[in-house]
Amino acid sequence: MPYCLQCGQPANHTIPDGDTRSRLVCSACGYIHYDNPKLICGTLAIHDGQILLCKRAIEPRFGYWTLPAGFMEIGETMAQGAVRETLEEADAIATNAHLYALFDLPQFGQVHAMYLANLHDGRFGVGSESLECRLFLPHQIDLPNLAFETVKLTIEHYLADRTKLIELGKDADDFTNYPLHQISLAHLPVY
Repeated sequence: MPYCLQCGQPANHTIPDGDTRSRLVCSACGYIHYDNPKLICGTLAIHDGQILLCKRAIEPRFGYWTLPAGFMEIGETMAQGAVRETLEEADAIATNAHLYALFDLPQFGQVHAMYLANLHDGRFGVGSESLECRLFLPHQIDLPNLAFETVKLTIEHYLADRTKLIELGKDADDFTNYPLHQISLAHLPVY
């Protein structure tokens, strides 16, 4: 049986007055527990044409390569969360972070916000949630075997957009030239 996070008394699923969805409502104090989506923030950090990837040391997808990303914390912006996650997972400083891709994953209650960023001085290490971190040239990345669909799509879009910018004679190192991708993965598996 679920319990109220406010007073510890039993709570039940019901539709509160004025609402349209079933929520966990405390039968003692009336507190309504809202279970809202979580925000994942990360970076596609670049240095000399290479992309920083981290091999996961945690589940889900232990041992698979991914972009540095994780849950946004209270009190930070999405960009700050992406930069912090890059530092935590890859001991790397991401600079010039520019929002690049937003993914809706309603079946998992998540939104993924991915940023293009520069890898400061090309320096990185290995954070506590990573087994290994490495810079990859685009042709070295095993796209079908990345940890998550959102990571694969972010890299694929980046590579296609970069090629298009170069063909158009635009500065592909200026992240403001890149479009913002908004993608719903409502009916696709995450990995």
